[in-house]
Amino acid sequence: MVQSALKYLVAFFMIISISSGSYAQAEKAESEIQSMMKRLDVVGLSVAVVKEGAIVYTHSFGLKDKESNTPLTDPTIFRIASISKSFSATSIMQLIEAGKLSLKDDFSKLAGFKVRNPKYPKRVITLKMVLSHTSSINDKEGYFNLDVINPDKNPNWTNCYNDYEPGKGYQYCNLNYNMIGTIIEKLSGTRFDQYVKQHILDPLALYGGYCVDSLDSSLFATLYEYNAASKSFTPSLAAYTPRREEIKNYVMGYSTPVFSPTGGMKISAGDLAKYMTMHMNQGSYNGIKIISKKSAKLMQTKVSDDEGYGLAIRTTDDLIPGKIMKGHTGSAYGLYSAMFFQPKEKFGIVVITNGCNPTYTRDINDVLRAATNILYNNFIN
Repeated sequence: MVQSALKYLVAFFMIISISSGSYAQAEKAESEIQSMMKRLDVVGLSVAVVKEGAIVYTHSFGLKDKESNTPLTDPTIFRIASISKSFSATSIMQLIEAGKLSLKDDFSKLAGFKVRNPKYPKRVITLKMVLSHTSSINDKEGYFNLDVINPDKNPNWTNCYNDYEPGKGYQYCNLNYNMIGTIIEKLSGTRFDQYVKQHILDPLALYGGYCVDSLDSSLFATLYEYNAASKSFTPSLAAYTPRREEIKNYVMGYSTPVFSPTGGMKISAGDLAKYMTMHMNQGSYNGIKIISKKSAKLMQTKVSDDEGYGLAIRTTDDLIPGKIMKGHTGSAYGLYSAMFFQPKEKFGIVVITNGCNPTYTRDINDVLRAATNILYNNFIN
């Protein structure tokens, strides 16, 4: 009886101790983040921390909308920009696993029109080159539709190619991933936004998507572009454009850039952290398999040593001192986002801001780096 009571008391005080420690960690982290936000003119910030494969902390700071003085909350969803590319690459890996295509496939045959660098007409541009930004394709003609690179549609299509041989150089390119979206449609027979919802979001029980009209617009964070001259913020009107007319006249396998496979995912920081954990766990989350371990490893393996880029997953040692992290950043319409994880140590951090003074250190936005390190030092280290 006495021993049972002692065990109960020990367990009780352990819980109190852990809770107090967690509270103290959170209080310290939040104080440091709020100081950083004042220093770097941050409108709002949503964060999530994963430790040992589980989400241990989520929080939102600042404003969701400045004009109405609405606070940012955890259910708020953001257009996360280029982190979206990893959803497109994940979808491609699913189709590869289903035997519908290969990383070695000629992208011309997949796209249905000639995708060839005119300076190297005999050099095949493969699916893997497009996924890894080693295709020699660029964004000089834009990337909001496929006409820009289609020789039958644009007389200046040759501008879409760099001088180097495909596979022999690296240049980050949004057009690559808007083309990837069309391949997903062609081989799955499902519209791009619906494919991602059915095969990634729904199985993981995540709320988000690429189609604006399929989401609750009251959850959207207003995105703010910073004017350095006036030190003021302007709300972006383009971030959540529904593109209803284009969708009404949609052509499967060609109109796909309407949904921006390269940057159009809308999701909360917390749900993005769950998706990130799936990649950290090599393709599975909470017993749900999205891709195989082989596919997850391929996505995380560097193709380009110059930038550490794999297949929509980048490797960097510039984010947290002494740590090699894998993930992706995003920036558009004033938003800056980061999703990075350490696969061996099983921790990861998501940071999203809907507006800030966009200063950079070593190619990573200072707000993203500062917030990531504050969270790492308080919850992981």
